[in-house]
Amino acid sequence: MSRGEHVIISRKEVVKTIIHDWIIVPGKILVRNKKAFAGFLILAFYIFIATIGPYITPYPRPWTCDRYLAPTLFKIPPTIDHPLGCDYFGKDIWAQIVWGAPTVLQIAFIAGLITTLVGITVGMVSGFKGGIVDAILMGITDIVMTIPGLPLLIVLATVIRATDPWVVGLMLSVTAWAGLARSIRSQVLSIKQREFIEAAKALGLPTYHIVFFEIMPNLMSYIAINFIFATTGAIYASVGLYFLGVLPFTSFNWGIMLNMAYAQAGAHHRLDTMHYIAAPILAVIGLQVGLILFSYAIDEMFNPRLRTEV
Repeated sequence: MSRGEHVIISRKEVVKTIIHDWIIVPGKILVRNKKAFAGFLILAFYIFIATIGPYITPYPRPWTCDRYLAPTLFKIPPTIDHPLGCDYFGKDIWAQIVWGAPTVLQIAFIAGLITTLVGITVGMVSGFKGGIVDAILMGITDIVMTIPGLPLLIVLATVIRATDPWVVGLMLSVTAWAGLARSIRSQVLSIKQREFIEAAKALGLPTYHIVFFEIMPNLMSYIAINFIFATTGAIYASVGLYFLGVLPFTSFNWGIMLNMAYAQAGAHHRLDTMHYIAAPILAVIGLQVGLILFSYAIDEMFNPRLRTEV
């Protein structure tokens, strides 16, 4: 067998291993875990309405239906003309939910990603290096943890007046990474004392190999769950800031819908407008429930010691 054939075979084996370990086995775990599978379906639905929904749902324009029209799904017989009803401007509420979903999901994903990456980087470097590096990084982390989050976000949002999801996500993660960094550091301090890490050092393996191939796999389930929690917190924070009017109003956003329902329609004390304020609340709750249910399978997916074939 030639050298080229060996290379092709080895590449095929690597691809098969990756597909088996990161697609087939997680898929089996997901199907077997009913809670996680339900969460996956919920998240898939939200991703669908955020990506495909705006192309198949008409843009919500004023006066396209009656003011404060009740949800038509509850009528007898039910219809899908305006399934969640209409607001005080005669705009379809379901269309507003669909067109507002991309912004909410983008901000949540970006904030969760930045929070997780910064927390991992600071925690891993601090725990693995130790000494003066650990003291400096943890000193900065402790200072960040003492900063009150909401007042800082209000000040940043007022000064920056950001409308881009990347900028909003970055603002939401300014202080959110500190707790994760502390936790990752504690985990690394424990793991680096174990025998297999000492053996890797004795073999002369480079630092990047020890960090990414020896320590990181033992933290993946913890990191993934914290990413979900960071995403959940970003959803609450972004919707809350839009509701308070701190972030600039965009065309459609669930937080802005809450603000309008509360301030303009008086939906908090009028029964005939309750569907207007309930729609974005239920949209946020549904997304949170999907993330939490999906997290039930995360530990088994990323922790090789817990994986079992179905």
